[in-house]
Amino acid sequence: MSICNSRHRHDPTFETLPLDQGGAGRHRCCGCAYERGYDLGLQREELLNIDIESLPESQAGTVRHRSPHAAFAMGYQDGIAASYMS
Repeated sequence: MSICNSRHRHDPTFETLPLDQGGAGRHRCCGCAYERGYDLGLQREELLNIDIESLPESQAGTVRHRSPHAAFAMGYQDGIAASYMS
């Protein structure tokens, strides 16, 4: 399993996400989940698949124990909004 070393691990935005310490999202990087959702939103993709198993793990910074599902949804919404500005 890969480990995320991206700077987004310390982004304070992720502190607002709900805690998630169980299930399929355990220890998955919510920063990477956010970016995946954002990219799909920017493309206005209609069929969404978070593919949680392919996300790298992270136990660092503000992404620690945060929900990758909520991060993906937030990223998708932000991506949709950004798509109307381009």
